[in-house]
Amino acid sequence: MNDRLTRNDIRKMEEEIEHRKLVIRKEAIEAVKEARAQGDLSENFEYYAAKKYKNQNESRIRYLEKMIKTAEIIEDDAADDEIGLNKIVEVAFMEDGTTETYRLVTTVRNNPLKGLISIESPIGKSLVGHKCGDTVHVQVNAEFGYDVVVKSVENAPDDDSIELRKF
Repeated sequence: MNDRLTRNDIRKMEEEIEHRKLVIRKEAIEAVKEARAQGDLSENFEYYAAKKYKNQNESRIRYLEKMIKTAEIIEDDAADDEIGLNKIVEVAFMEDGTTETYRLVTTVRNNPLKGLISIESPIGKSLVGHKCGDTVHVQVNAEFGYDVVVKSVENAPDDDSIELRKF
């Protein structure tokens, strides 16, 4: 399955790739050269650490390039009062009456600890398309589901500070 990304997600990935190729790659190569110059490689921890850092950088570049290549570009076409991508949603859980506020984002910006919920997650999928006042059933798996009531829906500010997840 292809990742569903916005044009902004792809732009941020391209910026990260460029930074990794032009800045980090040069630093990593130089660190490997310096560590290699220290002599015996069989017991040279700095050399192995530098090689690992260089390989991690190259792996991240390949990963981002593959994500861009296979991405499905999506747009937020939800109405102002409808739940969709980049909307801030307040929901009340029917079970215990607690409320939570989430921002619906793409999978690469997902961070539940900061209230950033993927549109691909069970609650994200269930909420998309609903409006304020709707009762929504969230089916987590075959045995478990729960109900929430949509308390409010608002547009989120354009925010480039949301970082892409590191894998």
